[in-house]
Amino acid sequence: MKNLLIFAFFIFCLVAAQVSFAQTADEVVDKYITALGGKEKMLALKTVKMTGSMNVQGADVSLVRTQKHLVGNRLDLSVMGTENYQLTTPEKSLRFFPIQNMSSPEEAGADQHASNLNSLDINGTFINYEEKGTKVESLGKESPDGIECYKLKATYKNGKSSTYFINTKTNQLYKTSTISNVNGEDTEVSTTFSNLKQNADGYWFAYTILTTAGEINFDKIETNVPVDDAIFKAN
Repeated sequence: MKNLLIFAFFIFCLVAAQVSFAQTADEVVDKYITALGGKEKMLALKTVKMTGSMNVQGADVSLVRTQKHLVGNRLDLSVMGTENYQLTTPEKSLRFFPIQNMSSPEEAGADQHASNLNSLDINGTFINYEEKGTKVESLGKESPDGIECYKLKATYKNGKSSTYFINTKTNQLYKTSTISNVNGEDTEVSTTFSNLKQNADGYWFAYTILTTAGEINFDKIETNVPVDDAIFKAN
């Protein structure tokens, strides 16, 4: 299960990314936010709980990702009889993987923690991005996998950056590419989003996510449900 940690990192850093672009960056951002249901709806999003599964190296993995806006992001993984987790708060990032013979939680380094911090913003990168100190640039159009997309680059306040590909036909997110620190090395993390649909509260999510570690399928995504801050502490 050597790749489990990298797989977990890919999922954990999945940003609730929001963008669009064909004219100016702001015009594309506005289109994308409109496709999501509007700025006010996104600002009302406070918690997300995603339940799903995937297969890693022949092993079935059950996963639950729980997020509370600007408070914490936690990924729980059940695999081969072990309970593993990774979490981030504004102060630190921790991981605990008994499947990799870890006996106690380990704290991530400063650079990896900086890469994780953007996952705490569940309203989305492009909601009030200027107020957050984020710079957004338009990079023209590109067609990853034959899908014509607007291409935007977001550079965050902490200096980290991500590239977003927005489907020109739907104005919804198709793919992201981020250089993140994984195990002390800068690694390109590419994520493709599909099977987009609204949950019971009318929020749009990709129920299928493809990373280099494999395909994740979510069968349940809940929003604005109660989340105890205690789950964002090591256990």
